[in-house]
Amino acid sequence: MSKLCANAEAALAGVLTDGMTIAVGGFGLCGVPNDLIEVVRDSGVTGLTIVSNNMGVDGKGLGLLLENRQVTKVIASYVGENKLFAQQYLDKVLDVEFSPQGTLAERMRAGGAGIAAFYTRAGVGTPVAEGKPHADFDGVPHVQERAIVADLALVHAHTADRAGNLSYRAAARNFNPLVATCGRVTVAETEHLAEDFIDPGSVATPGVYVDRLAVARERIKEIEKRTIRPRMAVGA
Repeated sequence: MSKLCANAEAALAGVLTDGMTIAVGGFGLCGVPNDLIEVVRDSGVTGLTIVSNNMGVDGKGLGLLLENRQVTKVIASYVGENKLFAQQYLDKVLDVEFSPQGTLAERMRAGGAGIAAFYTRAGVGTPVAEGKPHADFDGVPHVQERAIVADLALVHAHTADRAGNLSYRAAARNFNPLVATCGRVTVAETEHLAEDFIDPGSVATPGVYVDRLAVARERIKEIEKRTIRPRMAVGA
């Protein structure tokens, strides 16, 4: 059965509600489901909890939802590239739950795998571990982390087929496969739609995890920071 919708608006029709938890793929501006984020912005839903590695940059990616004051809580590992994110946190407008990057990834993976919680050494002895259960394994202290199951997961793929099987391109894969598994409803946007089924060996996210799919509109891919070095003279 085809999971393809006419566009991102149709893919999210009837799904968005105030106060929901949304897990979003991407890393900075790489592999971000921009079409779907813009639909969330335009919907006007508020009181959102966003689970993502970070919140994009000012005015781009998930930064759009911050500008629109639609987010009340963020679960993330990094805030450094978004000034508005940092300011809203300091102003106590935004509740931020910091999670070490590997822990955040595992929390989403665990949510998709039906694992309620797990223990890790990351964060022990820091504010991240305060108020959480601890246990010693082989004499080493670990902290318990709870799995994340989101009401909605938004992901960006490079190629998809109509059954919702997804593949990703290089670093744009990042958190997307983990996000895709942890949503009660998962909506994907894709840059390319395959005419037939994707080769099974190329599938990173099986279609069983994807509920709806839309083809993303073409857009210039933004770069957070362009780092260059002087061109060396020939023969130098």
